[in-house]
Amino acid sequence: MRQRRTHLRTAVTAAVALGIGLSAAPAQARTPTRPPAPGIENCTATACHFDLPPGTYDVRVTLGGDLASSTAIGGETRRALLPETAAPAGGRTVRGFTVNVRTPEGEPLGAQGTPGLDLTLGGTAPALAGIRVTPARHARQILLVGDSTVCDQPGDPYSGWGQRLPQYLREGLSVANYADSGESTVSYLGNPLLWDAVRPLIRRGDLVLIQLAHNDKTTDGPAYRANLEALVAGVRERGGEPVLVTPVVRRWFNTDGTLDNDTALLVNGLGVDHPAVIRSVAADRDVPLIDLTARTKELVESLGVEGSKALYLHNEKRDNTHTSVHGATVYADLVREELLNLRLVPKGSVRVE
Repeated sequence: MRQRRTHLRTAVTAAVALGIGLSAAPAQARTPTRPPAPGIENCTATACHFDLPPGTYDVRVTLGGDLASSTAIGGETRRALLPETAAPAGGRTVRGFTVNVRTPEGEPLGAQGTPGLDLTLGGTAPALAGIRVTPARHARQILLVGDSTVCDQPGDPYSGWGQRLPQYLREGLSVANYADSGESTVSYLGNPLLWDAVRPLIRRGDLVLIQLAHNDKTTDGPAYRANLEALVAGVRERGGEPVLVTPVVRRWFNTDGTLDNDTALLVNGLGVDHPAVIRSVAADRDVPLIDLTARTKELVESLGVEGSKALYLHNEKRDNTHTSVHGATVYADLVREELLNLRLVPKGSVRVE
């Protein structure tokens, strides 16, 4: 018992030394002499900042206030960390999530960002009653290797599906998004700031989702296959589990309302059918496959020429490759479904409400 008390005291001391927030009690439960709970001091009505080193952190929030509220939480480089969550008037709702803090904060070759952990409070009626941030001791990582359709996009109106994925995951499962704009299998493997930097971070049991195709416009079939196989082997050598992801489609229609077989479905100028090669490598190397090409093709064609515009930046930028926040959120939800369908993550670790 004495040993247990010593361990507890040490843990609390460490948390205070890091400047980590402890959950706040509702205002009406405080006595006049009780100091405000650490953590809330680091927050305003719209944001929180914690001076923390790079790492992975569990965040437990208590939401609610005197009036009915609805709060969403984002953080770092425009990541969605918690979907809009309601609390009744006078009630409290507790939620948790795990967040990856790194430098650079967003894309590996992008801006450094702000040191520490930054959170933003949004939603139709945000109300934060308490917050507690602690180092994640046993979190499993989902690392993302990809391009601009996956990455943490730094500014509106762009958004990658990897940027929206964290909101669907519960505490104990984090997303470390190392997708970078403009990358192909060739450039990702060849740049020491990309694959050489990501590979040492892979731990036994981590998932590594690989979606690289959009920028392999001049990569021939044998080279593209070899590059995918090299990425798969590198993940497995570290004890991780590779997952191959076919690319999201481009919104490029034929006159009959179907998607174009080349531009939309990622067949490059050399005739390399990227999704077909990915499917073949997945089958040959016994790698789980998330066929996002098939899922997004079905969705885009079902919405039609007009309805599918909202998924992309057609109206804002005449861009039919990059997704809007809405589109990235829809596509991240497809990834969530496939993670469950393939039993790559336990059902209890994924947020469905």
